[in-house]
Amino acid sequence: MPLFGGSRDISLFRHMNKELINDIIQTEIGYYKLSLEDNPSNVYGETQGKVYYEPVRLSCLITRTDQSWNADEFGFDINQTIQFAFLRSILVDLNLVPEIGDIILFNNNFFEVDTLVENQFFVGKVPDYSISDDTRDFGTSLSIILNTHISRVEKLNLIPLRSGTYPSTPKDAGTSPANEIQTPNG
Repeated sequence: MPLFGGSRDISLFRHMNKELINDIIQTEIGYYKLSLEDNPSNVYGETQGKVYYEPVRLSCLITRTDQSWNADEFGFDINQTIQFAFLRSILVDLNLVPEIGDIILFNNNFFEVDTLVENQFFVGKVPDYSISDDTRDFGTSLSIILNTHISRVEKLNLIPLRSGTYPSTPKDAGTSPANEIQTPNG
């Protein structure tokens, strides 16, 4: 049985990290979650206009790269990649599952999620994948890192949220979270 990495140690790190990110660093972004139920696709599985829920304000750590500019016959275009690091426990509390295609609002720019990285483990262990029964209560996943690129988003189709948390995906095909949430026009 391991000496460190138990539930008390994990709780201490979660509380310290939440306080550090939410109260001291205080870098906030708007997270637009893609609404899959409200994005009708054509025969080829493509959608014309994407629909997003209203943004949820989240605190995170941000690693920026420099902006780069390129010019062509249509004018100048800007490129930039940014890495957003979230505490996994905050996302779990909000029922927010980050996915490729979601949008993040930061500094009046919209960034589209390209990749998702979840490999930062406390004491190098994740209880879900433990082989031994002695170590099932030790270790945890701490963070989720999203790699993004700047995106041209002229218009977002928003769905208002009632409680500030995202609805869970229904298992029943007959119900949809979009049926329970009013659209901006209705």
